[in-house]
Amino acid sequence: MSSKAKEELIKLLNKALELEHAAYVQYLSHAEIVDGLNCEPIIERLKEIASDEAKHQEKFRTLIGDYLGGVPSTGIAETKPAKTVQEILEVNLKDEKDAVDYYTEILKKIVQEKDNLRYEYFTLEHEVRHVIMDEQEHIAELKRLMALK
Repeated sequence: MSSKAKEELIKLLNKALELEHAAYVQYLSHAEIVDGLNCEPIIERLKEIASDEAKHQEKFRTLIGDYLGGVPSTGIAETKPAKTVQEILEVNLKDEKDAVDYYTEILKKIVQEKDNLRYEYFTLEHEVRHVIMDEQEHIAELKRLMALK
């Protein structure tokens, strides 16, 4: 694999890692301020999604370090404040959609570089695709939670 393509993938995956760092912190913080009728299932699900985001961080760190030989980022993307349950659900729904869009671009780059990723391709493709599927599940769940509030 060319060093330029490898560096580009590492850069893309590090940004994804930073997005996951932010999502993890944001979901846990938002779970602490949810109140009102039906708050328990919303709090529980926000914490479960935070756990999923932590798993995504680990996947991205492994892809960056073990498969591409890069250094995983310790940075964090911008988090977004929210005060009401409606705002929390809306902010996180938008972030999940943005993540799906961004990770889909990473997946396209991985597929584009398939011939240059002889020993990494299937794992990179599988793991990024799996994260996208998790994020799509989060989108569906957040939409359902919006109906509960």
